[in-house]
Amino acid sequence: MNVANLLVRSALHHPERPLWIDGSRSISYGEGRQRLDAIASALRHRGEHGDRVAILSSNRFEAFEIYLAAMRAGMVAVPMNPKLHPSEYAYILSDSGAKFFAFSANFEDVVQQIGKEISLPSHLFRIGGEGGGNAQPYEALLEGELHPYIGSAIDPNETAWLFYTSGTTGRPKGAMETHRNLVTMIHNFLTSGLGEASETDVMLHLAPISHGTASIGLVYLARGGAQAFPLSKSFEAPKVFEAIQRFGVTATMLAPTMVQLLMRSDERTSFDLSTLRTVVYGGAPMHRGVLDEAMAAFGPIFMQGFGQGEAAAACAILSKADHVVGDDPDRERRLNSVGRPPIAVMIRIADEEGNTLPVGVSGEILVQGDLVMSGYWNNPEATANTIKDGWLHTGDVGYLDEGGYLFLTDRVKDMIISGGSNIYPREIEEVLYQHPDVAEVSVIGVPDPKWGESVLAVVVPRADTEPTEESLIEHCKNHIASFKKPKAVAFVDALPKSANGKVLKRVLREQFGESAPAATPVAG
Repeated sequence: MNVANLLVRSALHHPERPLWIDGSRSISYGEGRQRLDAIASALRHRGEHGDRVAILSSNRFEAFEIYLAAMRAGMVAVPMNPKLHPSEYAYILSDSGAKFFAFSANFEDVVQQIGKEISLPSHLFRIGGEGGGNAQPYEALLEGELHPYIGSAIDPNETAWLFYTSGTTGRPKGAMETHRNLVTMIHNFLTSGLGEASETDVMLHLAPISHGTASIGLVYLARGGAQAFPLSKSFEAPKVFEAIQRFGVTATMLAPTMVQLLMRSDERTSFDLSTLRTVVYGGAPMHRGVLDEAMAAFGPIFMQGFGQGEAAAACAILSKADHVVGDDPDRERRLNSVGRPPIAVMIRIADEEGNTLPVGVSGEILVQGDLVMSGYWNNPEATANTIKDGWLHTGDVGYLDEGGYLFLTDRVKDMIISGGSNIYPREIEEVLYQHPDVAEVSVIGVPDPKWGESVLAVVVPRADTEPTEESLIEHCKNHIASFKKPKAVAFVDALPKSANGKVLKRVLREQFGESAPAATPVAG
């Protein structure tokens, strides 16, 4: 099955219902189906089956539209995180071999910077704005006649979406999500908490489609629900409340940090938010205090999805019903879990030798099922190291309780989760090692009351140098995405190491975890 057929099917059932809603217009499912076929036809007329279509966009419906059109055309969507550095985009475009590149006009300057590092894809399309350069307007994809390939069969094991993960070795890897993977994810959500989704729903996208919001959007697309894009460039609580009220939003997906920011806003009571009945959260741990406050304000409308780029969004689900605990101590305890695996997923906990561990014992979380990616793009070695004997090794540590609820306890790969974004220390360490004043460095995550975790770089300066916190943070900003740069730098004489010379990050976390130095404010 082609994932894009979700839109086609809903258009047959609900042609007059709204599909795309933004700040200025509403496009029905009937019209949206025509647009989908026209864009898919234009892509296929210019390219071939299997071509990659890269997408770099702010929060616009066109980005989701071309994401689906690529799949409709038998091509592969490559949505890119809009918070990355131009060099990171250049790598993704080169690694994926993208033939098409659609970008929103606000990234015009970024695209020019990318063009200084690599040859840009042969077909460029600008979403919105007038601009210059070699890019055609996005509307050019809506011109011309349809071609008869539309509706042709797609092997469900073909890659639909390349999800580029942050790299633990300094380079991101492209997780190949197939049509089967994505349809399985949708089934998982519909059978484990989102079964009430319908054509009357309005899903508000508060984050770009490069992340989980597109996954939840597909669920509502399958049921004929509207997809709303407020066109805001930043997450501001009053704008979110205004969008919920204006569009009659019934569902959205939020990172825990976003929930916290909404709860802290004094303007929440100034808007009518009564239509909101589903909030899916994920991407980072949810602090119980924030969840309890949100539940008190909105009621039991929350559910959690746990997954990763290698097994999209629905490895475990903590449903709305799971959030209603009453006086039951077991249900209360399980609010600290990420839920249970849905019907199409198996989870087991393993030790370092791969042996299954008993209930209540922590080990690496392994996942099996049609949700798991087919592998990493052009990286068989990484694939073999991650998928062993049919089991995805997630790199996360946790345990299962007697009821099958999954509790996360640590991260094997030392990943930092800040504001819902995954940050890998190795990538930052490699950049800092390029600085002439850095002898040694270890990057860790430290508790942050706002973002969950923040990035701390622990640095041993080279002899006879005196690097400053500002200079090292600015150095990182010039080489990687701004959200990955350290929020603070601690200078030490030596890093703690084991007998074989390995840096003991556990010791650093114990030393700095509760008393990390505050970063000196740095512009940007």
